[in-house]
Amino acid sequence: MSTEPADPTGTGESGPGDVQPVGVQRQKGLFGATDTGDTSGFGGLVRAAPLGAEIASTAEPLGGYFDEVVGALRDLLGDDVTRAVVVDRGELTIYIAPDRTAEVCKAMRDDEALRFELCNSVSGVDYPDRRNRLHVVYQLTSMTYRRQVRLETAVGLDHPVVQSVAAVYPTADWQEREAYDMFGVVFEGHPHLTRILMPDDWEGHPQRKDYPLGGIAVEYKGAHIPPPDERRAYK
Repeated sequence: MSTEPADPTGTGESGPGDVQPVGVQRQKGLFGATDTGDTSGFGGLVRAAPLGAEIASTAEPLGGYFDEVVGALRDLLGDDVTRAVVVDRGELTIYIAPDRTAEVCKAMRDDEALRFELCNSVSGVDYPDRRNRLHVVYQLTSMTYRRQVRLETAVGLDHPVVQSVAAVYPTADWQEREAYDMFGVVFEGHPHLTRILMPDDWEGHPQRKDYPLGGIAVEYKGAHIPPPDERRAYK
């Protein structure tokens, strides 16, 4: 995906429809496609995304049940438990510290005002332009109150350690192993953090954005995936 700053000239001026919040860049395209006949529709995708490691919080009150959820979490664990709170397209994301994920998830599960009993998924994301580029995303559901919330934390390559939540949500066990395998996030306290998709002796983490797209031998009848510039091009 290609990116460009909201104000590439640095003059503070922008054209019609180009006004962006401070610290935000425009992302264009998907899969690195910028000038192809992309039929997926993603080639023309344009969206705003925060620059750097800091996320800009949504102004409070947030509306709906979001204020109740954030308020209950802060009452339990302190105001500093939320690094940022973002509401986007009707969805709530709470950004937390990587060394507090288990503590936060236990509170989200057990507190009577929250009751998020189900962890739907644990996913990894790589934002290579950010200082803390490796993000871990937790989708939680309250079956009691029919509510959903997203928790997110971020770590850098120098110390990619996040607390495991497998003891709180057993369904997170294999999902944390997948995030470790694909992105290299180390889940501290996981009962058996080993690769789950790739061979145990595989080098690298295939879903990082800087992982090579081809030219890697695979263990199937001597097959070989050519690098992108040697593949057939469709114009």
